[in-house]
Amino acid sequence: MTTTVRITWDAASARRARRQFLTRPAATGTPVAEVVGAMLGAHAQVLSAAELSVGMRTDAATRADVRAALWDDRSLIKTYGPRGTVHLLPARELPLFSAALTAVPTGPSPFPPDVRLTEEQARQVVTAIGDALDGRYLTLDELSDEVVARTGPWAGDRVMPAFQDLWPRWRQVMHRAGWAGALCFGPNRGRKATYTRPPRGDVGAGAGAGNGAGAGEALAAFVHRYLYAYGPATPQHFARWLAAPPGWATALFGELAAEGRIEEIDFEGMPAWVAAGDTDFQDGPSGPNGAEGAEGPDGPARGVRLLPYFDAYVIAGQPRERLFPGKAYQRALGGGQAGNYPVLLVDGVVAGVWHQRRSGRRTTVTVEPLVRLTAQQRRELDEQVERVGEVLEATPELVVGEVTVGPHA
Repeated sequence: MTTTVRITWDAASARRARRQFLTRPAATGTPVAEVVGAMLGAHAQVLSAAELSVGMRTDAATRADVRAALWDDRSLIKTYGPRGTVHLLPARELPLFSAALTAVPTGPSPFPPDVRLTEEQARQVVTAIGDALDGRYLTLDELSDEVVARTGPWAGDRVMPAFQDLWPRWRQVMHRAGWAGALCFGPNRGRKATYTRPPRGDVGAGAGAGNGAGAGEALAAFVHRYLYAYGPATPQHFARWLAAPPGWATALFGELAAEGRIEEIDFEGMPAWVAAGDTDFQDGPSGPNGAEGAEGPDGPARGVRLLPYFDAYVIAGQPRERLFPGKAYQRALGGGQAGNYPVLLVDGVVAGVWHQRRSGRRTTVTVEPLVRLTAQQRRELDEQVERVGEVLEATPELVVGEVTVGPHA
């Protein structure tokens, strides 16, 4: 008779924290791309938030180190990642992300029929983007002109509602161009973003095809990476992280289970999955990310941490009601969506929100705890605020009190 492995929330959250450098920050000299890889990408719609996500997982890296990895040595790439949102991804892992993300089925278009692109038009636009950006850095307006010239006037029709404006039709599939390895961000030109094509060696032959055996293997590897970082998880958790159809994710997990690639366990009384054989929740330095030893048989991830907007740990961490217990569920979630507020973690769960306001070389960090902090936790909070200042290359000041700004402030 098979014995089902039973995993508690505390054990799961402690392992997730260890594997993402939240229990012990990455040591000096660890490439920032390695830290980003452990997170499965850093959300970078606001670059300063990505810099904090990465920097707070290291003992010395600053925003300058993240920018050097992004623009100088190109070990990081800024492009469209999970959920079609802007992420920092390790350049060496771009082939995996490209092949896996292009294999995820897209849901129905949110736009009316007269606004949508046909699938053939979408393919034309992605090809045109890649051709236009090959060896060049273009602003959005310049890229738009190139896409229209290479496809047709229909691509430039300003019919796509966005931010109280109308965007050209072709921009509906800009994220798909990123997934396919046809587009990534370049350095800003003044205040304007630029775009380029990743070096062909970063993406690799066939990446982005999204079908065939290559896509299947990429999806299997992608699920393995996700479960390693964020497991135990259900297909619904995986689908939510990717903004993918839940039925497709359920079928995918079923196929991988049948092949013996993933393993079912009992996670707080519900069936969930881990990568096959990855059932040791007391893993230590032998893990691929050099994580430290266990907190105890079922102990939580001890300590205080400050995480910025849309940090990977809170976006992917499930079940959400366990990660955001009690008052945190109402205070730190925006309409049930994680990431709208920077959060205070205490022993692995959200226990407050915070906000930082910069003025010149100084930054004021206001922290609103939702629990009473012990003297030790208050000392750790002081250290975290100091670290925020180091990452942002600013002199920090801590204010403990109500955060009066809303989400995304």
